[in-house]
Order: sequence, then structure tokens, then C-alpha cells
Amino acid sequence: MTVVDPAKPSVSVTAVQIGKARGGPPLSQVLRRDRWWVQPALIVFGLVAFTVYATWAAFRNGHYYAGGLAGTQARDYLSPFYSPCLTGNCHGYVWGPIVGSWWALSPALLILIFPLGFRMTCYYYRKSYYRSFWLSPPACAVPDAGSATPNGRRKRYTGETRFPLIIQNIHRYFWYAAVAFAGILTWDAIAAFRFSNGIGIGLGTLIFIVNAVLIWAYTLGCHSCRHLCGGGINRLSEHPTRHWIWKNIASKLNEQHQLFAWLSLIWIAFTDYYVYLVTTGMIHDPRFF
Repeated sequence: MTVVDPAKPSVSVTAVQIGKARGGPPLSQVLRRDRWWVQPALIVFGLVAFTVYATWAAFRNGHYYAGGLAGTQARDYLSPFYSPCLTGNCHGYVWGPIVGSWWALSPALLILIFPLGFRMTCYYYRKSYYRSFWLSPPACAVPDAGSATPNGRRKRYTGETRFPLIIQNIHRYFWYAAVAFAGILTWDAIAAFRFSNGIGIGLGTLIFIVNAVLIWAYTLGCHSCRHLCGGGINRLSEHPTRHWIWKNIASKLNEQHQLFAWLSLIWIAFTDYYVYLVTTGMIHDPRFF
């Protein structure tokens, strides 16, 4: 179905319909002259940079735990990329005996699939990589560059109703795993108060606390969490507890979901790198008391 924009009668667009042509103005009729490409380009740079760093961190298989009973660098810092560390070569960390010593590869490879799966299927990240990597479409009022057709339209638009994109529906189940990991990272933040001679606070302790807070803010602001709190009921007024959580926690955090998605992504990499610097002796973790 083709409609004419009443504000610009010379510009026609095709409405989006599942199973029909992908909507969008023809390439010759795009009127945007602003730098709309900046945001997609920055997203590509940010996600590629994180992917490169996370791959290096996951396969380095070392320098991920600052712990021990003696020494000036004795802390209880475990990199979030390796938490929970499940193998027997986890340098004495409490989770080690769960898998044992048969796993010879990096312990990070056992657990990263869960937070990665949660983020890859996240509604915000879907929009980001659909637009920035697939250019589908790259921005509002810009044709779908991936169609390679003169009028900027895909011949058949199926949305997320067919394989492989239908797998995105698994996001709601990955959310439960994400909650578990947020709890584990909270425990890691508490453990970061442990030092060789008792309880204390170092710079790393504060970094771990911020990491846990940002992870919770991103997880509880998830659209699936918001639906879990407020969906499936006809009257929110009949469920005051769920209504309060939906309105004051899930919805408030959801308004800043994009912000927390990026802050938590950047900070979790920063936390891992800080642990790496401490364990390699490149920096000394300052203790405040």
C-alpha cells in the first residue's frame, strides 16, 4: 500500500506490512541533510571495540582474580567476565569445584554465553545492530540500504517472524539468567570488601559496586522485566505491589534503558581491565581503609 505524505505531496512512502514490501521512501526522495550517519557509525565503533576487547579478555585465560591470604595486592577481586569461575584452575576461588579440572580452556567461555545471549537479544541492542550493521534502516526517514533496490525497499519484509530472527523471542528467558548473574556480580561486589587482613575498601571495591549497580539498572529496566511486572493483568490497581514495581522501578529504569545498556557494557569491560592491571602488577590498588 502506497500513501502520500500530506506535508510533502511529492514524497510517497510504502507502509510496512509483514510479508509485503519493506516500507521506506525511494533513495531519490530522501530529504534528510543532517549527519544522521554519525550515530550508527559510533554504535558500530563501540560494539566492535567491545567485541574485540571481550574476545581478548575471554581467551587470555589468566590475570582475572586478585586474591590470596598474603601480600600487598591481596584482594578478593574476580573479573566479571569470569564470574562465576567454575573450573578447578580458578586459583582457589570458591566456585572452582563445580566443574572441576577437566575443562582446559578459559573459564570465561563457560558463562559468557548467558550475558551475551541476553544482550544480543535485547530490544535496544537489536535496534542498534539492525540499524548500524545491517542498515535496516540506518536511520529514520532513510531507506533500507540493505535492500539494494532502486526504491530502497526490501521485496519481502518478515520482521522477526522467521528463522533466524525468530530466535530473538528467547530474550525473555535469557532475562532470568541475567538476574542470576546480576546477583552473582552483587556477591562479587560484597566480596571486594575482603582483604588479607580483614574488611576494607579499595578503589577496586568501588569499581565493583558501580558495576553491580549498573548491571542491575540495565537488567531491571529490560522490557521483559517491565512486562513481567505489569503484563498479564487487566487492572494494575488490583495488584498494588506489582503496580508499584512496574511504575517506580521497571518503567523508570526502562526510560533510560539505552543509557544503562551502554554504561553497563563499558563499565564491565573497565572492571575486567582494572582486575587485569592489578593482577599483573601494572598498578597498585589503593586501599582507603
